[in-house]
Amino acid sequence: MSDMKRTVLSIVCCALLLLLPGCWNSKDIQNMAYVTAIGLDYVDGKYKSYIQVLNFSNVAQSQNAQVGKVVPIWIGTGEGKTVTESLTSIYSTAQRRVFWGHMKAVVCSERLLKHGMDQVFDMLNRFREVRYNVLLYGTKDPVHDILTEKSILNFSPLESVLESPQQIYTQRSFILPIYEFKILAQMREPSGTAILPSLTIDIKDWYEDKKDHPMLRVSGAYFFDNRELRGWLSEDDLKGTRWIQQQLEQTPINIPVGETPVAGLVLMKPHFVVEPKLENDKIHFNIRIGLKSYVDLLIKDTPESTLEKMAAELVKKEVIESYKKGVALKSDVLMLEDKLYRKYPDKWRELSKQSDFILTEDMLKNVDVTITMVNSGKYKQRVH
Repeated sequence: MSDMKRTVLSIVCCALLLLLPGCWNSKDIQNMAYVTAIGLDYVDGKYKSYIQVLNFSNVAQSQNAQVGKVVPIWIGTGEGKTVTESLTSIYSTAQRRVFWGHMKAVVCSERLLKHGMDQVFDMLNRFREVRYNVLLYGTKDPVHDILTEKSILNFSPLESVLESPQQIYTQRSFILPIYEFKILAQMREPSGTAILPSLTIDIKDWYEDKKDHPMLRVSGAYFFDNRELRGWLSEDDLKGTRWIQQQLEQTPINIPVGETPVAGLVLMKPHFVVEPKLENDKIHFNIRIGLKSYVDLLIKDTPESTLEKMAAELVKKEVIESYKKGVALKSDVLMLEDKLYRKYPDKWRELSKQSDFILTEDMLKNVDVTITMVNSGKYKQRVH
């Protein structure tokens, strides 16, 4: 190759290099604001939004980390006529690029739930940075207060029931945490009831030295039918619903019902079967529930068969009571209507045309519960 050709080739290569964009659009990860949770409210015809921004000081683990050190939680606020406008208005004062890809939870006020969730669902599922596995909650408390509550030992909110509910659910299964996409799917089912867990701030159970230390807890659940909010039931009202959760790991009970306890059991691994029956043009439901159990505390020597029988009576009583609470609220807390829709769709359509809520108290005919004792702990089946 001649010197002239080499010179021309070098000039062309240099010219092409000038056209390369390089990394002009890159962002340093340490210079971005990472949103871990958002809160949404609806006040005076406008959407009010809150974003909880990750503080690395109480997240990063190192030899110099001080467990229990109080680290502030940063909250950004915005307002707008739409959900998107209220969130994007925060950009003007954020000082850093806001990144939404690490968002783990969304908390909605009761006012917003009553107003309607359509814009919330559209925003969460349309925006490309937001993942599908975002936990969704409702609350009666101020949304700002929910987002600023720390976990035990002043750990990051990432370690609280808001963003890591599975930590508690493995030891005390009750109201199941749920992802936003599953709630949306339930709302779109013609026969489905959507259940949204509710959060509250408990101010009486924990202390830091002699000072009250508030903690988040799941207080109950909101119920939706055809995207319309039907109402709220407390955790106590919903005791019977835990026995229909296939994901239930374990939950404690005292037996017998309504008397001085003779034992404490832990129930686990439920098997739940619903049988809709159409007899004489009337619908009723038979329910079968099977649970495994072990003895957590034995106060009085009691035969294993008696413990199983008393536990079965308690489970049956809770299921019936929760069903009645749901019927009074016009909410299908046991998810029975979907079973009817699958087995007798024509009858379901007929009943749905007659009423906006087809279940009645007398439709729950039989609840059969079987408890199987798997072990009695480290002691034998007697009081020590």
